[in-house]
Amino acid sequence: MIDFKANPFFLDDEKIRWVEETYDNMTLDEKIGQLFCPIIFTKDKQELENFIDKYHIGGMLYREGPGQEIRDAHKILQEASKIPLLTASNLEYGGNGSAVEGTYYGRQMLVAATNDTDSAYRLGKISCKEGAAVGVNWAFAPVVDIDRNYHNPIMNVRTFGDDVQRVIDMGTAYIKAAKEEGVATAVKHFPGDGIDERDQHLLTSVNSLPVSKWDESYGRIYKAMIEAGTLSIMAGHIALPSYEDFYEGKEVDKVIPATLSPNLLKKLLRDKLGFNGLITTDATPMVGFCCACDRETAVPMTIESGCDVFLFNRNIDEDYEYMHRGYEKGILSDARLEEAVKRILATKAALGLNTKKKKGTLVPDEDALKVLNCKEHDSWARECADKGVTLVKDTQNLLPISPVKHKRILLQILGEYESNDRVQSFFVDNLTKEGFDVTVYVKEGFEVMDDSVAKLKERYDLVMYVANIETASNHTVARINWHTMFGLGTNMPWMVYEMPVMFISVGNPYHLLDAPMVKTFINGYCNSEYVMSAVIDKIMGRSPFKGVSPIDPFCGRQDLRF
Repeated sequence: MIDFKANPFFLDDEKIRWVEETYDNMTLDEKIGQLFCPIIFTKDKQELENFIDKYHIGGMLYREGPGQEIRDAHKILQEASKIPLLTASNLEYGGNGSAVEGTYYGRQMLVAATNDTDSAYRLGKISCKEGAAVGVNWAFAPVVDIDRNYHNPIMNVRTFGDDVQRVIDMGTAYIKAAKEEGVATAVKHFPGDGIDERDQHLLTSVNSLPVSKWDESYGRIYKAMIEAGTLSIMAGHIALPSYEDFYEGKEVDKVIPATLSPNLLKKLLRDKLGFNGLITTDATPMVGFCCACDRETAVPMTIESGCDVFLFNRNIDEDYEYMHRGYEKGILSDARLEEAVKRILATKAALGLNTKKKKGTLVPDEDALKVLNCKEHDSWARECADKGVTLVKDTQNLLPISPVKHKRILLQILGEYESNDRVQSFFVDNLTKEGFDVTVYVKEGFEVMDDSVAKLKERYDLVMYVANIETASNHTVARINWHTMFGLGTNMPWMVYEMPVMFISVGNPYHLLDAPMVKTFINGYCNSEYVMSAVIDKIMGRSPFKGVSPIDPFCGRQDLRF
């Protein structure tokens, strides 16, 4: 049962009446359409209007793009839709999650490294204020997973770290800011990522914690997010066998993602934790969902199991047909369809979308775009970077560096990402401005057999590694791949006792695992220009390191500390 007057909806009688009357006047096609939140790619007016007319969707998401284009497309969609839309965006690290020119405030782990909940509040404020400026009203954020497995390739810097209380404090601060901006949050990814080293994009991953340990960690976090008033929770394609066994009274013999689990959604999240709001699936084209059940059954089954929104599609026509067919077959019951649609409508009413629809203010005027990367947000982002960049170790007492002692730098960018050129150019340009002579590493062949330690020391005064290894789907590991064989050439940091070597990570914070011999190691957590500027200031000695690591960068290993 839905309590419209309780947390997180708090609807008055007028809004409840809107929910009930809207539902009563909907056709079956419109009710089923409300369940869908697809990614939309076109911005053509006619195509958008036709899409709304055909599918009657309840929500949608655009990947990040130019702010003006996103804003205009949202306006077309909202005007075309009879019922106001939930317009979503992945606002995990700033306004640039929606508008590309928005503020890149910083990855959540950078925010956590500031050790200041005001930084998390500002993350929510910037993300949701800039998102709202282009018409977004639903943030797929914050991430409230716990980073307990340093091998996990998809979570690390997306999280607030490995401490439960820090995750709670930072997550609730984000929610507070989002509510002030009239944006709903979808905390994710229930029942909790960061335990398995595998990625739910690629398979159904497993949270292997026993019931008591889950209650003490993820259970505490989700209870706190619910009490803080998050309007929605995103269910992941993540299994929690201990609770499946608990509710079944026996050992379950298959892996069941939360998105298809009545035990996790209805009994754990609804009944035990008391969540009264909206539950959305994570993206359903992910393998963690697709491999768990045949799609024709899974599409209606995820709603019957307790999810209210079906996120994204493999094929919208096919999925829409599967949902209809599942309803006709009784896989999706009338009761669950009604409950899901009414929770969707209640979420919209809680955001005041029904009132804004009447006033024509669902999407703000173009003047609102001025907030994108405005002076205040720029200042906040610089402060976050300054407070978050972390010196993990400097056991060789290298810092600060100077062009007097370390004039000739060999710079190596590690990783193969689209952002590599930007990162490389930034460090080359800024180190050159500081007075250094910078040589960018070029992949070597077997000619390095003719090189020597003496020749290396004649050419360079410092070797600087910058690891730009980002969290990205379809990457099964976030580790360093070296180019040269053994200790030949200069690709690998074999020369730590021959000359100064520095390692800067602007992505994964765990690279000491693969480079434990490095004596000076810095974590920046993300490759924003704010972070890279702060790194330059700090290695030059103009600014002290202030960051407090939110995770164990030594991976529980003694040898990484030396």
